[in-house]
Amino acid sequence: MGSCVARPSKLIGVRKGDYPKSKSGRSYFNSKCSRKSKSSSRTSNNKVLKDPLEENILHKYEIGNELGRGEFGITYQCFELETGEAYACKKISKAKLKTDIDIEDVQREVEILRHLPKHPNLVSYKDAFEDDEAVYLVMELCRGGELFDRIVAKGHYTERAAAKVIKTILEIVK
Repeated sequence: MGSCVARPSKLIGVRKGDYPKSKSGRSYFNSKCSRKSKSSSRTSNNKVLKDPLEENILHKYEIGNELGRGEFGITYQCFELETGEAYACKKISKAKLKTDIDIEDVQREVEILRHLPKHPNLVSYKDAFEDDEAVYLVMELCRGGELFDRIVAKGHYTERAAAKVIKTILEIVK
């Protein structure tokens, strides 16, 4: 439903100097995405994910520009340090996970992503990380825009076009 970026030649709209460097020379998050924990009732032992990767997300990915915002988090473009491949990183703030239901929703989202089959019309899951501040979901980067916006822009769908879309959805659900 959208085209995905495979390998950019450089960070899009991000200058190398925009990120402070760690002692190892790797970039930290920019100021909008601080590594320090915000004041919260959560303790560092209060984990959301059952089996997050042990390593820090910044050991494997460089975080780029913001792509979008939702109720619980922000999605950033990120780049795998080893390959330079572009992905989307959804940062879900633990401070916004106020109820057990919120936490269960995040856990369920991760489990669903992990079990989705490979399909050209489904975003693919890559990694999940967790620290004291947030849960990070790394997924395929898709640049196709919002489905709703495409439907509105088209104005109307023929029965044949709608049937094709429904067939794709049913294949994925199957």
